[in-house]
Amino acid sequence: MSLTLDTPAPDDLPTLVEIWEAAVRATHHFLPESDLQVIKPLLREQYFPAVQLTCARDEAGRILGFLGHAEDSVEMLFVDPHSHGQGVGRRLMQHAIDALGATRVDVNEQNPQAVGFYQHLGFVITDRSRLDGGGRPFPILHMALSR
Repeated sequence: MSLTLDTPAPDDLPTLVEIWEAAVRATHHFLPESDLQVIKPLLREQYFPAVQLTCARDEAGRILGFLGHAEDSVEMLFVDPHSHGQGVGRRLMQHAIDALGATRVDVNEQNPQAVGFYQHLGFVITDRSRLDGGGRPFPILHMALSR
């Protein structure tokens, strides 16, 4: 699959929110609906403005996934569930590592697929927090690139 990486335009942000929601529903089975509804508006209000966003587009220009990066850390990575396993997340992460200097990522402990994905890319667990960034009881694994 041929992917193009670019910075999303303001009118792409609703698509990023849709991808986030679909990906969370597909992978974050531990997250209650009430928390999902609290987090969703914060994406555009707080989370997106705090990171450098990169999106992956297919040949038709459709966004298949996106990454949010700040300093040396990947703060968010979400791929449309229909594109899982097709190299979209890997391409975004390689860009974050090679072009943006990312060496750290935090991941929900209760999302073993994501933990395994980051481990496959060379990240190792360095620490664990019992609460997520919002103070919710969802443990976070702190990971760092080992190469």
